[in-house]
Amino acid sequence: MRQEDVGGVGARLTMKGRRTVPLLLLLGQLVAALEVPLDLPQPPTITSQSPKDHIIDPRENIEIRCEAKGKPHPSFSWTIDGADFKIEEHPNIIMRPNSGTLEVDISQRRAESFEGVYQCTAENKHGKAVSDNIVVRQSRSPLWSKEKLKPIVVREGVSLVLPCEPPAGLPPPLIFWMDNNFQRLPQSKRVSQSLNGDLYFSNVRREDSRNDYICYARFPGTQTIQQKQPINVKVLNLDSINDTMAAFYNDTDLFSADERMPSFLIPKGRHSSKVVLRGHKLDMECIAEGRPTPEISWTKDGSDLPAGRTSFLQFNKTLQIDDVSDSEEGVYRCTASNKFGSVHHTFHVTVKAAPYWISGPPSNLVLSPGENGVLTCRASGKPKPLITWTKNVMPIEKDDTMKVEDDMIIFRDVKTSNSAVYQCNVSNEFGYLLANAFVNVLSEPPRVLTPVNKKYEVIRNHRALLDCSFFGSPIPNITWFKDSRSSTLDGDSYSLHDNGTLEIRISRPRDSGKYTCVARNILGISENHVFLEVKEPTQILKQPEYRMIKRGGPVTFECKVKHDSSLIPTMTWLKDDEELPEDDRSEFTVEPESLTITDVMDSDAGMYTCIINTTLDHVSASAELTVVERPDPPTDLELTDQTKRSVVLTWIPGNEYNSPIKKFLIQYEDSLHHRGHWHNLTHVPGTRTSANLKLSPHVHYTFRVLALNNVGWSQPTAAQCGTPDENPTGVQGLGTEPNNLIISWKPLTRLQSNGPGLQYKVMYREKKPGSEWITTNVANNSRFVVSGTSTFAPYELKVQAVNNYGEGPEPAVVVGHSGEDVPKSAPTELRISAHNSTAAEVQWKTVSNDSIRGFLKGYKVHYWREHGIHRHHPDRVEKILTFSGNRSHAVLPGLHPFSDYSFYVRVFNGRGEGPPSTTKHFSTPEGVPGPPTSLVVSNPNLDSLTLQWSPPYDPNGHITGYTLKYQPVNNSNELGEEEVLALAANETSVTLPNLQSSTRYRFYLNAKTKIGAGPAITQEALIMVDEAMVSRQVDIATQGWFIGLMCAIALLILILLIICFIQRNKGGKYPVKEKEDAHTDPEFQPMRDDDCPFGEYSDSEDHKPLKGSRTPSNGTVKRDDSDDSLVDYSEGGDRQFNEDGSFIGQYSGKTTSRDTAAAEGPQSSEAPSPINAIHSLNSFV
Repeated sequence: MRQEDVGGVGARLTMKGRRTVPLLLLLGQLVAALEVPLDLPQPPTITSQSPKDHIIDPRENIEIRCEAKGKPHPSFSWTIDGADFKIEEHPNIIMRPNSGTLEVDISQRRAESFEGVYQCTAENKHGKAVSDNIVVRQSRSPLWSKEKLKPIVVREGVSLVLPCEPPAGLPPPLIFWMDNNFQRLPQSKRVSQSLNGDLYFSNVRREDSRNDYICYARFPGTQTIQQKQPINVKVLNLDSINDTMAAFYNDTDLFSADERMPSFLIPKGRHSSKVVLRGHKLDMECIAEGRPTPEISWTKDGSDLPAGRTSFLQFNKTLQIDDVSDSEEGVYRCTASNKFGSVHHTFHVTVKAAPYWISGPPSNLVLSPGENGVLTCRASGKPKPLITWTKNVMPIEKDDTMKVEDDMIIFRDVKTSNSAVYQCNVSNEFGYLLANAFVNVLSEPPRVLTPVNKKYEVIRNHRALLDCSFFGSPIPNITWFKDSRSSTLDGDSYSLHDNGTLEIRISRPRDSGKYTCVARNILGISENHVFLEVKEPTQILKQPEYRMIKRGGPVTFECKVKHDSSLIPTMTWLKDDEELPEDDRSEFTVEPESLTITDVMDSDAGMYTCIINTTLDHVSASAELTVVERPDPPTDLELTDQTKRSVVLTWIPGNEYNSPIKKFLIQYEDSLHHRGHWHNLTHVPGTRTSANLKLSPHVHYTFRVLALNNVGWSQPTAAQCGTPDENPTGVQGLGTEPNNLIISWKPLTRLQSNGPGLQYKVMYREKKPGSEWITTNVANNSRFVVSGTSTFAPYELKVQAVNNYGEGPEPAVVVGHSGEDVPKSAPTELRISAHNSTAAEVQWKTVSNDSIRGFLKGYKVHYWREHGIHRHHPDRVEKILTFSGNRSHAVLPGLHPFSDYSFYVRVFNGRGEGPPSTTKHFSTPEGVPGPPTSLVVSNPNLDSLTLQWSPPYDPNGHITGYTLKYQPVNNSNELGEEEVLALAANETSVTLPNLQSSTRYRFYLNAKTKIGAGPAITQEALIMVDEAMVSRQVDIATQGWFIGLMCAIALLILILLIICFIQRNKGGKYPVKEKEDAHTDPEFQPMRDDDCPFGEYSDSEDHKPLKGSRTPSNGTVKRDDSDDSLVDYSEGGDRQFNEDGSFIGQYSGKTTSRDTAAAEGPQSSEAPSPINAIHSLNSFV
């Protein structure tokens, strides 16, 4: 049996009756998308298990994996071969804490004693889930039986089969043929290996004679290689047979093996049949003998071979079709043909099928009490499989709330008793499927699981996906709003996915802003805010352009870009789609917007590409560089067809260096009359390589030729030949395979060869005592391949230039290495120590130099998160950290707190990675938790409210409690006194009493582990005022008696103020008559500067500030801006009024003017009214 991942089809039934089921099944994708949060009650779910066919390495401890989640966390038990397995009775077997995974120590007992059929059960109070039947078997790599093989003697041209017959292994071995030097034997249309490992010769040749045909079997389970005894094959050619056996054979017998029409070696007969399972590989092979070697072709009757899944292997002798489907059933024909005829074989292929899911395994189903739903186990197979259901691993009892109908269980009016794990088992003769799907009956208000205030970034005109993962029972309805919530987001620009994700098909700058996701069901509402920023795309404003540069000159490629100001671009340059070459040159200069090559060489020619990457997009542009130079001088000058007055001169053009030769110039020297002086004789177009030259009598001619291209003239033809003056440069030795050595060098130019017949004398020997130099000559090449070398062995190398005139100077010795092979050993003694909750240091023992078998490049640490201790992460994401050099330790950064991790280490060289070390497991310690998932205010009253929250999405440890802080906030956002409340870990709500009404409060809630407190989630709420109190206040204010009382009090205050004002001004310094006599009518007198009627109040008693007034630090009373103030009209403390309070004159006496009087200018001297005076006094009382 097998447990599949949760997914597929599930549905809620909203109408009663069998006829509603097909329609409601269409809703299943939404139900399947819901994931029950782990803080809610739920039955167990198997999240990870070992494969059905679990083949173990007999040299390593055994791990049988079984992980599950649920609330409460499930307990685990096992059966072996159908019987209960009591772990406590087996001291060498332990079960991991909070896990069902078994770890078996094989140090005391052999691994084969633990073979059997294992099944894991995960159980809590809500149900039981079971794993597949896990068949544990030990991998095996038996030895070949020792046998003495007789030599095989065959006649040239006949067919031959060399049997391999490897021992049966588990898993089956991989077969290959090699010689004594571990070199793979060459295969071709004539010689090839069959599917069973035998080596077939369609016809043998003399060169097939050898005594080291060795069949090797590599067993992947134990990583071991076994070899068969070598087979000796001797091929007799027809001439030797004619010389020694003519008396025994007639002509027909002797030559009958020469040429013949094909016949099949395998398969036998003209027809055969094959049965293949759906989803597996279909392999058919036809190997024919004949001479000449037959060609193999394949056809299918009635249809074409499937494109993309068809492969022709072993030189067309094997037809392989991957992922077989029902359409591959039919008749296939292979044809073997040569010039003498053809032969056919037909395969009748039948496709069967083990059970397979049609639309995925059944999904978990979450329902509210009283709802309807259906579990569907839609599977197929060939023959049709049998489907059975169980509940909590027990037969389903008859129940009015559910009905089993073939591949469905229909639930109606569900109750909490329906919560359980239901098993669907689908089986036929070729296999089985097992799936667990739980039904969880819950009533749960909606919650949004996406982290709050998550920020998304997208490039303009690209698609944006805003996540809103949610949960609730009944299933919440999801709506999205932007900014002001004026309307929901729908229409052609938006698409709402079943999982709550909002898709903006084409993002524009106006789409930036705040988005709100709201989840609603009958039990409540939850919302979350996310933010979208639409960025401008990265653009290349100036692309690199094609350049043609003379060798030795500089060149610059420009690549100017425009990008969004908030994105940081990085520019990378490539040459011919690879990184810029790393050598001793320093001519490459990379600037922020350009690449410069200061000394261009021929090797710099190619295509240069600038790539600009940001975190959101990338762009690129390319341009070609062509390196040109003056042409090499022509060579191999030759004179022909000489007459008394003419001769034909021919030559071979030199290298053009990417610039075509435009013309050749022929010059001559007269050694009799003008020795050392060269004269232009004629020129010919660059397409010609000969010229008919006219001669003058009594002249001794010496000719030379120059070539011209767009760069300039070449050097003239060399005057004489000789031995090479130099040897090739750049000599190096590297291998491309573990058993070869490639010696390469930079060849000499024609000019450097100093004469015809240029060759290279290649000398090499293994760098060890007693090795002899091996020499070979190479012409027209710049490399030489040495086969049959030891793996990664040092060699001494020399390459010497040779021409027809002799050898060049003695070459220098260079040390190279034969080819690398992947390392054969793995790091050992792995240790792990956690620095903190997010980083750990890994240590290992490095491998020996002998086992590296190449240039050590470094070590790679592969690690992955198995699961969080509070949450399972089913998708294993393996990360790889690479460390150069001979490292023995490394730090793994960015780990998740309170999680289980696994890792192993590999060493790697230039060939690749070695075998992995043993896998080590470790756990990170607790860290501070993330913020609570949600914080919701409910039940607000006049002086209290209730806060409800969900535990953090990332607890990062055991939650030990919560801290709630809250404080009032006024209208200007000033914070009041903060209150702190400690809460227990199991609390998810709290009611706060004695709050101030009509007050806004801000709440901060964070979770704690033993490490400390995590970040807080914030929320604000307003305490509402009691409407009844407001109503009572309005009623009193509108009563008539209250209005009359207020008017009477106001009138009484007014009378008292007038009396006080009159009494205050009766004690002036001068009589009113004198005052009038001292001053004439102001209308008839011009106003002088010193007649300014404004000033400070001079009464000594009034220097004291009135109650409620503000006095500046210098003791002066500043002038109020109000027009009703008495200070605006006074310069002293004495004013006189009539008895009715009217102003009768301006006081006089010693006054002190303001310092700023002159600056303020003349003021109006109009007397104020008594009403204004009263308002002024009111402001002081």
